[in-house]
Amino acid sequence: MRVVIAEDLALLRDGLIRLLQAHEFEVVAAVDNGPDLLKALLEHRPDVGVVDVRLPPTFTDEGLQAAIEARRHVPGLPILVLSQHVEQLYARELLSDDGGAVGYMLKDRVFDIGQFIDAIRRVAAGGTAMDPAVISQLLAKHSEDGPLAALTPREREVLSEMAEGRSNSAIAQRLFITEKAVSKHINNIFTKLDLPPSNDDSRRVLAVLAYLNNA
Repeated sequence: MRVVIAEDLALLRDGLIRLLQAHEFEVVAAVDNGPDLLKALLEHRPDVGVVDVRLPPTFTDEGLQAAIEARRHVPGLPILVLSQHVEQLYARELLSDDGGAVGYMLKDRVFDIGQFIDAIRRVAAGGTAMDPAVISQLLAKHSEDGPLAALTPREREVLSEMAEGRSNSAIAQRLFITEKAVSKHINNIFTKLDLPPSNDDSRRVLAVLAYLNNA
């Protein structure tokens, strides 16, 4: 599996290269700035890009902007954002892209290497990999008013689990409730958010995030 890495810290960049190579990934490019990231993504068209948000030259949101621009040229290009920050505007734009194959993880919350590798493979396969803290921040902006305000605390928990790409069965196990209860909560969520139900986890996530992006 071919990977492009974008990370401005040399030690972390080298660590990611070694980690991915140890798990039989091929790192076709490792860059440290936004312009080089866009060039690498378009030139190599990797199976997945692992991208930091804040890159030179301005250390604001070059990584996300480069990823979004690359996906405009290569629809559905898999991108896993790995950052210390949640950039709300561009994160919602990336995650609400109906091409799928996206993820957003926070560096200081990657506690399990195996789960991180699984997340990369999931995104490369067209799925989603979302840190709950990222979802919480994306939801928080819209929690004070609008349709989200109508959700119960339990429905918000289910929505957060949905946004991580979990199945009904997995949500039931995480929240210690029955699958029947999960289905009921999901139906309520879709009704309150005016979103059509779907059995496909990734499409459910994208539908919710698309709503948040346009709310």
